[in-house]
This record gives sequence, structure tokens and C-alpha cells, in this order.
Amino acid sequence: MTDDSTRKVSGLLSDQRLGMLTTTDRDGTLISRPMALQEVEFDGDLWFFAARDSRKVAHITANPHVNVAVGSGSTWISLTGTAAVVTDDAKKKELWNSGVAAWFPDGPDDDEIVLIKVDGDSAEYWDTPGGRVSTLLSFAKAKVTGEAYSGGENEKVDLP
Repeated sequence: MTDDSTRKVSGLLSDQRLGMLTTTDRDGTLISRPMALQEVEFDGDLWFFAARDSRKVAHITANPHVNVAVGSGSTWISLTGTAAVVTDDAKKKELWNSGVAAWFPDGPDDDEIVLIKVDGDSAEYWDTPGGRVSTLLSFAKAKVTGEAYSGGENEKVDLP
């Protein structure tokens, strides 16, 4: 992946606060749930807090292949990668914030709290420069002219 592509994906992700983490249950069922993004590293790795005894941790332990989907009115990203359950007290303290404290009131020293690190393998993004207004104008133009809606930027990116 080029540095520009890495920066583009990282930049799009850095504006997001929530993502849908999709894991696979033992019977093959895909399960998605909203998760608060804690950090987006330059290389596309994502961090989440979780309870050690949660279903998502059990799913990741059995099958680490995951997807994280995020989106807003003008930007959507689908990141596929490998997740790992991380027990790193220093990293928990580094990422700790008041939002996490609402879910885990016993603080970052609680042994029942773990981190989930998603190491991104690939990402696909859709980005409409100019946001919702630009999207609405493009839809209107397509309707009036009979030309297909262009949809903005779309790229599949292989992550390092």
C-alpha cells in the first residue's frame, strides 16, 4: 500500500468514534456489535476495550478474522483484519478515557478488562468530498441529467 493510501484510510478512520465489530460465532454466524474506537494507529490498527468474559472475546479466541465497519453521512470504511485479545496494563492506561469508564467503572486496573487489537489486512472506503450537501447535489444532478451518480471516491487498499 502506498503512503498516500495509508494516510487516506487512517485519516478517514480518525474522524470516526464508533464502529461495528463483526466476529464469527462457533456455528459460523456473523455477529456485529457497536464498539467505541479507542485509537487508530497510522498503519490502520484499531483498539477496543472489552470484558474478558464477553462473547466477542470468545469469538476472537476461536476465530480471529474480523471486520470493522464505520461510517458517517459521507464516508464509509470496511476494514478486514485479524484480532487479538491483549492484556497490557500500560496500554489500557494509555487508552483509558471517561467514555470507557462509563462501561467499566472499576478502572483500567480491573483484570476483567482486556483490549482487542485489530490488525488491518485490507480496507475499502467510500468518501464523498464535500459531505452530505455535495452528495445531495450529485444525486439531483444525476436525476436531472439522466447520468449515473458517480458516488465519490472508492478504493480497496491492502494494508501492510
